[in-house]
Amino acid sequence: MQKTVRFTKMQGAGNDYIYVNTLLYTIPNPGAAAVKWSARHTGIGSDGLVLIGKSPVPEADFSMRIFNADGSEAMMCGNASRCIGKYLYEKGLTGKTEIRLLTLSGVKTLRLHLGSDGTVGSVTVDMLAPQLTDKSQLAVGGGSMTDGELAADGFRFRGTFVSMGNPHFVIFTDNINGIDVARCGALLECHPAFPERCNIEFAQVLGDGTIRARVWERGSGVTMACGTGACATAVAAALTGRAGRRSSVWMDGGTLDVNWSDTDNHVYMSGPAAFVFEGEIALDE
Repeated sequence: MQKTVRFTKMQGAGNDYIYVNTLLYTIPNPGAAAVKWSARHTGIGSDGLVLIGKSPVPEADFSMRIFNADGSEAMMCGNASRCIGKYLYEKGLTGKTEIRLLTLSGVKTLRLHLGSDGTVGSVTVDMLAPQLTDKSQLAVGGGSMTDGELAADGFRFRGTFVSMGNPHFVIFTDNINGIDVARCGALLECHPAFPERCNIEFAQVLGDGTIRARVWERGSGVTMACGTGACATAVAAALTGRAGRRSSVWMDGGTLDVNWSDTDNHVYMSGPAAFVFEGEIALDE
């Protein structure tokens, strides 16, 4: 038997996901649905599936679960959380312009910035403090690595490990256009140094607070942007003295502004969110 589920396609800086309101619909096997629906040629086409739900704890207003295009469940996605803020407000599910969102990496606060027409033009997400030591996700250096080196398939990569609720390895280069992101990203995602696999960023500091970055996302491959990746890139640049604590991270799908606050050590990420289209799809049961 099949039933129809209504979905909304949204994108933040080109990072596109399928959004389903689970207050209205139940998705019994979201991992399988993510694989089927995310297919670019035979499905809706996306980087994954995002489920918006009621928060089971009083500390948050709503919850988010996110499944990558390969069906694996992600801990957090900055671009998706911004899109959820726009979705909740413009669909009338909340009148708040400050929303607490429960994710697998904790409660994130979304601050909505309204335009003159009353719609959400951009969103700032409090991504909390970066974690530089994580023995569960980095199996070298006591769970930390700053400007360290990894070898893979005859290549050597110098990079910095930063967790933004999910693991990232940021590699700086002087020629970002010369990087084969698909090949190198796939090699490093599953490197033995990363027991839970890893998101990989390749970055070039351009000056004037701008960093050019390209992304290989764990479970999704090359994507147009990654919110947590932009945050990890900005933090890695500051840690290694390549940039200050404020950066504009220019990714393939757009630019995200990142502020690593020296007041509370939290990372604040701001950027756009946009609706693409809506539709209905049959759910296999």
